[in-house]
Amino acid sequence: EMEAKYTRKMQALRDELDLRRKTEIHELEERKNTQISELMGNHEGAFGAIKNYYNDITAKNLTLINLLKEQVEDLKKKEAVLEKEKADVLRENKELTEPLQEAQELVAELQKKLVHYYRDKEALMNSKAHLKVAQKELKDLRWEHEVLEQRFSRVQEERDDLYKNFTTAINEVQQKTGFKNLLLERKLHGLLTVLEQKEVELSEVVAASSLDPSALSLVSHKLEDVLNSKNATIQDLQLQLARVCKAHNDMLQTFEAKLTAFGIPLDNLGFQPLSFPFPGQ
Repeated sequence: EMEAKYTRKMQALRDELDLRRKTEIHELEERKNTQISELMGNHEGAFGAIKNYYNDITAKNLTLINLLKEQVEDLKKKEAVLEKEKADVLRENKELTEPLQEAQELVAELQKKLVHYYRDKEALMNSKAHLKVAQKELKDLRWEHEVLEQRFSRVQEERDDLYKNFTTAINEVQQKTGFKNLLLERKLHGLLTVLEQKEVELSEVVAASSLDPSALSLVSHKLEDVLNSKNATIQDLQLQLARVCKAHNDMLQTFEAKLTAFGIPLDNLGFQPLSFPFPGQ
């Protein structure tokens, strides 16, 4: 009984599970069919949209192709017209080449003339400026000329006065200077002669006397002192003579410079001024 009982339960459970399985399978099939129907509807909609899209593109492309064909035909016609115009333009250019070259040469020549024009214009402006400066300088020079003429008249008067007194002054100065130089030279020669005589006398005295070396040394020292004094006197006289000669020569140079400044030639003096050489020259 228990076995039959559990067999019945197991059969009932099996039937129940089988019914549930069938029910679930039926639900799954219904959902699957619903999804398939939806997918097919979606796919058909998408396919229709894509088909319409590509149909539109194809129609547009056909329209564009036809339009492009028309444009190509128009461009070919325009190209033919342009080729003809190009031929005409080339022919006209060939005909205008020579006038163009002549025009270019004319332009180059005109540009050169323009450069010369600007250069001449600038030179004219500079010349006007120089002319103004020159006119001002001329005015200043005229005024200076008048002043110089007045000064020249005064200088001529001074020159005449100097020329009157110049000869007398030169003669007097030359006479005084020459006389003084002559006296100094004679005095110098006299002192040299006296010195030579004293040296000869001293040598004779030393030779004649038999002095001891100490006395001879003393005499020699005194003689050297005397000779040094005489030499100093001679050098002083030579310096005085050199100063007098230099003063005379400076005076001559001053008078010659004055004559040159006043425009008096040196030949108009009537004599040649003598310049004394310095002692030793």
